[in-house]
Amino acid sequence: MGKLRKTLAMAAGSAALGTAAVLALPATAQAASAAPCSARAAACIDLSANTSWLMANGVVTYGGVPITSGKPGFETPPGTFTVTYKDIDHWSQAYDAPMPYSVFFTTSGIAFHEGSLGDQSHGCIHLSNAAAQTYYNNLQPGDVVEVVP
Repeated sequence: MGKLRKTLAMAAGSAALGTAAVLALPATAQAASAAPCSARAAACIDLSANTSWLMANGVVTYGGVPITSGKPGFETPPGTFTVTYKDIDHWSQAYDAPMPYSVFFTTSGIAFHEGSLGDQSHGCIHLSNAAAQTYYNNLQPGDVVEVVP
C-alpha cells in the first residue's frame, strides 16, 4: 500500500478510535492540526510560517515544506483560490525566468513552482525541486488552494 493511502487509512482509523490513536500516526498525518486551512483545501500555504502542505479532507498528505513567497511590492495575496492550470516547463515572459513544475492558482499568474528558498518571489510560491514535483503531480485544475497571511 502506498504511503499516501497508508496515511489516509491510518487517519481514518484514528478518527474511529478517538484522540489517543492520533499519537500513533506518522508525523505527516499528525501535522494536520498545524496546517491552518479548512478541510476543503488541497493545498495550504501559511505565509507567516513560510510553510505549505498538501491535504485531503483536512488531513495533511505531504509537508509541511519550506517556501518563499512574494517580496515587498509583490506580496502573495491571501485568500481562497483554485488551481487554474499546470505547466511543467513554464517560462515567465514578465520576468524572463524559468518556472519549472508550475501550478497556477490565481488569475494574475501566481503559481507554486520550483524556485530559490533563499530569495523571495514576485508573488509565486517557491518550492524545492522535490516539493515542486510533488505539488505538480498531486494538484489538479479545480483543486482549492488556501493562502493564510
